[in-house]
Amino acid sequence: MNTQAPSDLFELLDVEDFQKRIIDGYNDGSAELELEADLSVARSIIPPSTAQHRDFSYIGPDIPAFSQEDCVACMECVTECPDTAILAKVVGEEDYNSRLDEADEETTERLKHHLSETKKFHTVPAKKGIEPGMFGIFVDPSKCKGCGECVEVCGEHDALKMVEKEEMGLDWYRKSFQLYRDLPATDDKYINEKILIDMMLSQGAVDSFTGGHGACMGCGEVTALRMMLAATHFVYGPEAIGLVAATGCNTVYASTYPYNPYQAPWMNSLFENAATTAAGVRLRWDQAGFADKKVWAIGGDGGMLDIGLQAMSRVLASGMNINILILDTQVYSNTGGQTSTATFHGQESKLSMHGKAKPGKTEHRKEAAQIVMMHPDVFVAQTTPAHINHFYRSIMAANEYEGPSVVIVYTTCQPEHGVGDDMSSHQAKLAVETRTYPLLVHDPRNGDLLSERLSLKGNPALKENWAQRDGKDLTFIDFASTEGRFRKHFDANGSPSETMKAAEKDRLKNWRQLQEMAGLI
Repeated sequence: MNTQAPSDLFELLDVEDFQKRIIDGYNDGSAELELEADLSVARSIIPPSTAQHRDFSYIGPDIPAFSQEDCVACMECVTECPDTAILAKVVGEEDYNSRLDEADEETTERLKHHLSETKKFHTVPAKKGIEPGMFGIFVDPSKCKGCGECVEVCGEHDALKMVEKEEMGLDWYRKSFQLYRDLPATDDKYINEKILIDMMLSQGAVDSFTGGHGACMGCGEVTALRMMLAATHFVYGPEAIGLVAATGCNTVYASTYPYNPYQAPWMNSLFENAATTAAGVRLRWDQAGFADKKVWAIGGDGGMLDIGLQAMSRVLASGMNINILILDTQVYSNTGGQTSTATFHGQESKLSMHGKAKPGKTEHRKEAAQIVMMHPDVFVAQTTPAHINHFYRSIMAANEYEGPSVVIVYTTCQPEHGVGDDMSSHQAKLAVETRTYPLLVHDPRNGDLLSERLSLKGNPALKENWAQRDGKDLTFIDFASTEGRFRKHFDANGSPSETMKAAEKDRLKNWRQLQEMAGLI
């Protein structure tokens, strides 16, 4: 019998041996038959960032192609990519020219293809007396699943388009991404801390969550996790964070043995008690003198609002400095998409089927933000990864807040919502525009009154019932009509059912309540 303490097992783990024996075994397909059940395999211990060695180049027929002459260095594609498959670098002009002088013909072609002058990194720095930089976008073919999210967020710039992999060949992409690796890390002088989207130029922020995880194509959850980790790592460093994850999609795609995308240490707890497990980590770290380290408990709307609500509530009442990230997909995605109490009215999913007797989910949606706000002195934010500045500011404020904080994030689940793989960002923006999922920040530091603490900035038409598009109200029905989970509520002419009309009233009622709480009406 092995009597060694679990904490000692990590000392037995030789990372180089793990790479050579276990990861290579899984990559070449021999592990299932040949890998011996030694101590590390039996315990399923996975070192950090092993997912970077996973190759997804065989998934999906398409891959993004980059047009540098159309790129404005907005960084949205890099930020929103759920697979850490599209990355950026800024190279000083002097270094760039030196490399051109020394490069062979093929390398010269690649340098000129990927790196170019942009106003943001070339013109503006030059005016400030800083060496102009050459900005470039690079695609990692071993991590890209071909969801097309990067093309969607690039929008009108048209600097990216999806092409068949055979058009340029995977070898071309592999050599181009090797160029990315060979180039020096982006100098800090090109990273303006006030331009939050540029955090993904920091190598530490990018490496905090690698590609190679097993999530679905275009997964909205992963973008939220990447951005949360990037913001925390950027400010506090790579060793200042620990994660406690509730059982769910995030624990499955992040620990498909032997692939782990996290650089930070993390553990998986039971579905219902991630928050209280995080409290145990917080107490132990405080005892050990690690009070400055950030503890994040991660769970879905089911894990935090249904079975785990009491555990979360107890932690919030404790006043401990713990951050909670709720990945709100409105369904239990990991177990087949049955409804949670965060599910919208009328939605069809498992256990809430749409038929003659029942028009989908009939329960009211439980509003996490309002519930959490009613706890004493808790920082609360409701945001989406598509609203990049709002998201980053929410995470940074949660980290700064000395006490419990909860960040609730709208995360599109493509298979359960019935939307395209490239639509996470688009649907999140539409959810905010239609009052389906309002942005908010509740910061107890801003005053004693709820109207002083609660801000709805970031939402359109703050004092109106609905925002407008083309002179017409933009409502929940406009949102629901774009998603498969509500498709049975619309007839052949696109007219909504009475259930959808009731759902629209529910979303307006929720928005009006938030307006009242924020002192806007």
